[in-house]
Amino acid sequence: MAKSRKNRARPNRSDPIAKPVKPPSDPELAALRESKILPVIKGLKSPESKSRTAAATAIANIVTDTKFRKLLLREQIVHIVLTETLTDDSIDGRAAGWDILRVLAQEEETDFCVHLYRLDVLTALEHAAKAIVDTLTANGPPFTKLLKAQQRLVWDIASSLLSLLGALAVARDEILDAIVANQNILRFLFRLVSTSSIPPEVFEETLSCLMTLSEDNLPIGQAITDDQETRCYEGLLKLGAGGGPAAVLACGVLHNVFSSLQWLDHSPGKQGACDAILVPSLSRALEQLSPIGGVKTNGHGASHAGIVQVALEVLASIGTDLQNTLEKGNRSQFGHSKAEEEWDGIEDDDEGGDADAMEVDGGYDGKDDKDVSGDEDSDDDNIEDIEADMERVTGVDDNVEEGSLDDLPTLRELIQTATPQLIRLTNISINSDDDISVQSHALSALNNIAWTLSCIDFTSEENANILTAWAPTARKVWKKTITPVLNSDNADLNLATLVTGLAWAVARSLNGETPSDRTQHRKFIALYQAAKAHDSKQDQMQDEAKGESEEEEDPLQGLGVKCIGVLGSLARDPAPIATNRDVGVFLMTILGRPETPVADVIEALNQVFDIYGDEEAPCDKEVFWKDGFLKHLEDLLPRLKTLAKGVDKRKAEELRTKADEVVLNLGRFIQYKKKNPPK
Repeated sequence: MAKSRKNRARPNRSDPIAKPVKPPSDPELAALRESKILPVIKGLKSPESKSRTAAATAIANIVTDTKFRKLLLREQIVHIVLTETLTDDSIDGRAAGWDILRVLAQEEETDFCVHLYRLDVLTALEHAAKAIVDTLTANGPPFTKLLKAQQRLVWDIASSLLSLLGALAVARDEILDAIVANQNILRFLFRLVSTSSIPPEVFEETLSCLMTLSEDNLPIGQAITDDQETRCYEGLLKLGAGGGPAAVLACGVLHNVFSSLQWLDHSPGKQGACDAILVPSLSRALEQLSPIGGVKTNGHGASHAGIVQVALEVLASIGTDLQNTLEKGNRSQFGHSKAEEEWDGIEDDDEGGDADAMEVDGGYDGKDDKDVSGDEDSDDDNIEDIEADMERVTGVDDNVEEGSLDDLPTLRELIQTATPQLIRLTNISINSDDDISVQSHALSALNNIAWTLSCIDFTSEENANILTAWAPTARKVWKKTITPVLNSDNADLNLATLVTGLAWAVARSLNGETPSDRTQHRKFIALYQAAKAHDSKQDQMQDEAKGESEEEEDPLQGLGVKCIGVLGSLARDPAPIATNRDVGVFLMTILGRPETPVADVIEALNQVFDIYGDEEAPCDKEVFWKDGFLKHLEDLLPRLKTLAKGVDKRKAEELRTKADEVVLNLGRFIQYKKKNPPK
């Protein structure tokens, strides 16, 4: 463990350069300082090892309390712990010292971790990590032969180190880079993954820490796959093919590795590895959750919300990364219609859901999952099973029928394996905050998958097989996820925003063939009006609060914009003329209102361009020309130019750019329509 040093023969261990601390002016805090804080600080500096350990343990127990924590920080507890406690000759004291830093990092703001980094906490952390690895790999005596109390202290320190590493990594990129560049810290993490005697909770903390470090990080992805000492990558593969929390967390790490190394469907990595091999395991984790009883009814009386949320977030990330796979494949996914090319129409914006390391709650069966070192005879069988799974999801059948997705195994697994589970969880019974969180994460994962698919150019014959595979599932999403929320008339605008974003993506991909009951577009019109009323009320409340409001939402991602997007997609040919007219009139109405937000105007015009850009569509003659839409657009153009110029580039650069684009496109669209009147 950490380096020991002999006691110094002196009455106390105070820092000669430490500045004297002024007592707080608040009488209550001053009294707490005298009665609680100063005694433990004195004990922490005691020449007696037992007194120092007792004081460190006492501080670790009280530091979670806000008042005690602030008083301890005033007394320079961080400096004392770093310079004295972490190098104590007592392992109990060192364990308490690391626990103190762990709690401080959890409870304080991000700046605290930056402060720790500048105090060179990584050097202390590296030495402690190296000591743990040496203890775990020692031959005499072997770690498993140590007393249980000694083993427990080792795992307590390891747990604190993992928590600190995770907090430091997310504080600042330069800290993350320093962690990943430290070979002793990486060796510590890889050794924990391959240690059979590790407690379940520490094992899950290790995987969570690796998830945090490996996100968008090529160096650690390479380090994991190149590691030969512990064969960490093979261990993660075996875990990912199993079950329980460990499998989900391992899949999260592997997804980050595959993403950073660009191991995609068209460029798989070792043994054909890509995200396709992870989706089945993640989907199995979702199967354990009952939609009727929510996250509490898993058959064991314990909540699986934490691990389910991890699985959902990884699936959401896979859904987003799928677009990279499609773009790099030899396909014509993205393009414009002939009419759009003639008038040089705008490019559609890609919109995805938020995919948010999470706390993990649930059982872990160490009998099957802990030993991942690859040294036992049974490991060969496990690797063979993994290879068989890889072949199932990545192999191409020579006799496959045209229109299959065997060349896009990740997309196939998402559609066939994951999406049914996601649909099921969007209908979960809401009995707690955990249920709401699971439902939201399921909607976000569906949203990401649907948006990636909605950006594909389905007018290209090369993508017909994708549409054939996706369309039936998209209709199920609409009927079983979107329609129930619309019919419930739920007043939850957060839920409405999630569902509307998903509805937009589904409607885009189905291109006018959405299984709507021909009245649902009116509900989105009503929802738009409710969103505007809510926004108006919020603006009034913010004005009254004189700026004491939360960070403003991106106007291009608001509920109103999403409602407009859904409506435009529902109105596209071959939608019924009645639906098209209702939506067209609605769009012209909001375009004619001077109070309509700029973002709403931009999206409404984009939808008009998409709906009426093809003069051969029936709605062009029956609605656009018969209802005089061209005159409305001509009248709008001068006001639109003024509206665009009114957007401050310095405060809203993206909004101004899109406003300028839509002004240009409106002028081109008007000229195009004049040249192509109905025949």
